[in-house]
Amino acid sequence: MELVRGLQFLIFYIFLQLSESFALNHLQFAIEHTWDSNPVDHEPIKVTFSPGEGGLKMQVFGPFFNDPASPPGPLDMPFLVSGIMKQQLPMVFTATVTENRWIGEALIPWGYFPPNINKMNSYAIHGSDEKRTYEALYSIPKEEIAEGQQPNFHLLQYFQDFTLQSIMGADWVQPESELWKGKP
Repeated sequence: MELVRGLQFLIFYIFLQLSESFALNHLQFAIEHTWDSNPVDHEPIKVTFSPGEGGLKMQVFGPFFNDPASPPGPLDMPFLVSGIMKQQLPMVFTATVTENRWIGEALIPWGYFPPNINKMNSYAIHGSDEKRTYEALYSIPKEEIAEGQQPNFHLLQYFQDFTLQSIMGADWVQPESELWKGKP
């Protein structure tokens, strides 16, 4: 009996050691402000990036607002991903709505990334009409907003430093992308 317990403990110990050696790097961010630096009025949307099989795994966790109302069809079809699919960029994704929570996961293939990524930002948009809310991980400082300025997610000067090696490891080399080959 003690031999069996000893073997069980040894197997459990080896399993723990292997689990730690295969632990994946990940980065998690919380979107805590609107595009114009106001604090959000709900639990922040969380975005996690980690290594995936053949690409970057992105997970999104947050409240489910259901505004605008979901389009016809299954609730597990995120608006963003359905737009990407229309652009002929197939992607593996799942989304789950449970009561007032939304969880999404996508595997973004390495071929979709341009070479030498060094900046990033993340956004969340919800609501409709006058309740439309635009949120940004790295927002525009209030003192830099011009009168009448609207949300603009293409202002690269507000993106922050980021490298895929921070997730994949310092020695990782980004696979070449056929999509970006020959483009600046």
